Amino acid sequence: MRSTPLAIALASLLAAVPVAAQKPSGSLGNLPPPQQPAPQLQRPGPQVALPRDKPPPLGGPARPPAFGQPGPGLPQPGFGLPGPGFGQPQQPPPGQMAALPRNKPPPLGATGPGQAAAPGQGGAPPAQRRQVSSGTGFVVAPRQIMTNQHVVDGCTAMTARLPGGQEIAATVIAADTQRDLALLRTDADAGPVLPFRRAAEMRRGESVVTYGFPLAGLLSSGPTLTTGDVSALAGLGDNARQIQISAPVQQGNSGGPLLDLRGHVVGVIVSKLNAQRIAQATGDIPQNVNFAVKHTEAVDFMREHGVQPQLEETGTMRTAAEIGELAHASTLFLRCLR
Repeated sequence: MRSTPLAIALASLLAAVPVAAQKPSGSLGNLPPPQQPAPQLQRPGPQVALPRDKPPPLGGPARPPAFGQPGPGLPQPGFGLPGPGFGQPQQPPPGQMAALPRNKPPPLGATGPGQAAAPGQGGAPPAQRRQVSSGTGFVVAPRQIMTNQHVVDGCTAMTARLPGGQEIAATVIAADTQRDLALLRTDADAGPVLPFRRAAEMRRGESVVTYGFPLAGLLSSGPTLTTGDVSALAGLGDNARQIQISAPVQQGNSGGPLLDLRGHVVGVIVSKLNAQRIAQATGDIPQNVNFAVKHTEAVDFMREHGVQPQLEETGTMRTAAEIGELAHASTLFLRCLR
């Protein structure tokens, strides 16, 4: 029968369909692999918007204030001013930076409003005068004080502070710009007289002591003692009126006594070498190069102005500490007022 082969072919075709459908996905069968479900992207949470503007430069002007912020001329909370939060400072707005201070700090030793005066400076002097400089002096005769001419130069008034702290008025009675020496007179007793060495000779290597008030307002308000030696018998540029010493001195030592180990005055402290300028010129930093006016020049200056110096030839050798105790009662802190 012709229908028999057709029936057999149809039955074979129906039996092959399930076998082809059972092939694993991704095989080399005729059916394509089943499609994978697309991955679900998670929706991100809320993000903070980043600022798009550049922050203002340090110390530069701030941007215009946003809505609700104080405008120019109004004090803003924070930056040292109390804001909300019971006295707690408020942080500056995002994107803004605190302006840097533009004023220079006060110099060392200076006092500003609400600050205490530095030691040795005190308050406002009488008659609205103010202290413009200071130096050292020592008693050379009853109520007579010796110092440097540059210490009293341009001063409208002078005061001397005694070792006990009392300040007395002092008047300039003589000055010599060549020697850089000056004499002052006081109405009150200024202390015991320091004697000068009678002999004119000085020797290199001789031990000496300085006593004075360097860097008033920065260092100790009391006197300072330093020790050293006589380095040369002439000053800067072979100045025959001076000697060179190695004892350290600073600004404020000017006019103070230079003493030997018998307690005799052998010089008046006058200056120091400018180490910074010498270093710039030579590339080398000089050390302990200081100068004093010779005691013979001081004695001649006193005699020229009718003041008799006290001279001593001998004495007991003392330590530097004992020399300081001897000089303490006769060495005064001087103020130049204008």
